Amino acid sequence: MTASTDHRRPSWHATWMDVARVVANRSTCPRLAVGAVVVDSENVIVSTGYNGAPSHAPHCTEVGCEIDATGSCRRTVHAELNALLRAGPRARGGTLYTTVEPCPTCAAAIVNAGIRTVVYSLPYRQIGGVRSGHDVLSSAGVVVIHAKEDQS
Repeated sequence: MTASTDHRRPSWHATWMDVARVVANRSTCPRLAVGAVVVDSENVIVSTGYNGAPSHAPHCTEVGCEIDATGSCRRTVHAELNALLRAGPRARGGTLYTTVEPCPTCAAAIVNAGIRTVVYSLPYRQIGGVRSGHDVLSSAGVVVIHAKEDQS
């Protein structure tokens, strides 16, 4: 059986953003489910992560969120950080795909992990006077691509 010539394979960006969206379904954050995927330079998945409570801690879906003055949950480990922690040194030189633009703290961790490119779908909320994650990444030479939901 031969493949139809009408079938177009999705791009790598579209493929890994789809995977990040599926991984986001594992999130235990009732406010915003986020998924992340780290792939190496050969487009092989290195790790995945989603936002939720630290391992062995009760989930926000069970006990509620702990919201701080900035509107962030203090109990949540972000998807990007979870993916980086699982990837370890294999993240270096790779690409991180995430359903939401990284926050400034995760962006700094992404830079230190040696990620070369970040692809995200939805923008992160801006907190007055704080540099965006996009700014942190781009100022460190990381390529940042905003792949909107309908054109990822």
